[in-house]
Amino acid sequence: MIKQQDYLGTLSSIRDFTRLCYSKMMQHKVYLGHGQVNPADEARQLVLAALYLPWDTDEAMLDAKLLDVEKKRIVEFMTRRIEGREPLPYIINEAWFMQLPFYVDTRVLVPRSPVSQLIENQFSPFLRPGPVERILDLCTGSGCIGIACAYVFDSAFVDIADISSSALEVAHINIEKHEMQDQMAIIESDLFANVSHKYDLIISNPPYVDRSDLAQMPAEYQHEPALALGSGADGLDICKQILAQANDYLTDDGLLVVEVGNSEIHLMQQYPQVPFTWVDLAEGGNGIFAISAQDLKPHRALFK
Repeated sequence: MIKQQDYLGTLSSIRDFTRLCYSKMMQHKVYLGHGQVNPADEARQLVLAALYLPWDTDEAMLDAKLLDVEKKRIVEFMTRRIEGREPLPYIINEAWFMQLPFYVDTRVLVPRSPVSQLIENQFSPFLRPGPVERILDLCTGSGCIGIACAYVFDSAFVDIADISSSALEVAHINIEKHEMQDQMAIIESDLFANVSHKYDLIISNPPYVDRSDLAQMPAEYQHEPALALGSGADGLDICKQILAQANDYLTDDGLLVVEVGNSEIHLMQQYPQVPFTWVDLAEGGNGIFAISAQDLKPHRALFK
C-alpha cells in the first residue's frame, strides 16, 4: 500500500518522488501499454503532471522542494496508477498521438495506434496520387486519427464516426482543442449506417481483440471501454462488416486502411484470396492492412 504519511515528511523534492514512483512501479510490476515503454519515463511523466509541469521541465527544477499539498497529489496519482492500475493518460487526461496532445478519459481508448506512421507519410505509397477531398475515420473514439488526418491533408474534409455517443463527446472536445470545427464533422453511426458520402480514404481502428486475448489482457485494459476492444471469437466481427460495406462508401480509386492488430493472422487464414497489403511499419507495430476499392470489390461478397 502507498500511504501518504510514509512519504510526506521524508521526501522533499521532485527528484525524490520520481525515484519513489519508479521504484514502486518496478516493485508492483505495472503494465506499460498506453504510451511510455520505460517505467522511468512514466514515473517522471506522472510526477511532473501531478505538479502541472511539462515533460521537458529543466533538470535543475527537479531538486525543487515540494509543498505538502503537492506531495499529496503525487501520492494520489501514484496510488491510482500502481494500486488501481489505471493507465496514466486517464489519470492526467492527456495522451499524445503523432506528436499531438489529446484529451482522454475512460469513455475512449487511449490513443496508441501505429497507424500514425502512415498518416505522417500521407498513406504513401498506398494512396493514389492527387488531391484528397474527403476522409472518413470510422470507429473514431477520441478522434485522434481523424484530427491527425485533418492536419496532414489540410485541404480535405474529414468525417469521424462512432457508435458511442459518449466517445463522440470526447472527440468533440478534441476537435475544439485543435480548432478543426470547419474541417471536420461528427457522425453518430453504427459503422456506415448514418454515413452518406463517398470517400477517397476510409481509415478505421475498430475493436479487434479476439476472445482469447481479451480474457488475458492486463488489468490496465479493464479501465478502457469494453465496446472498443473485443470483436468476437477471432477479433474480426466488425472488420468483416467494414469489408462487406466499404465499397459503397469509397470512390472508385479510393483506399481502405484498417488496423486489426494480432487478429491479422485470422484474417490471412480465412481470406487468403483477398489481396490485402500488410503495412511494414518502420517504427514498430503490426496488423494494419491497406486495400484499394478496386481490389476489394471482387471479394466483398465473401464478408457478407
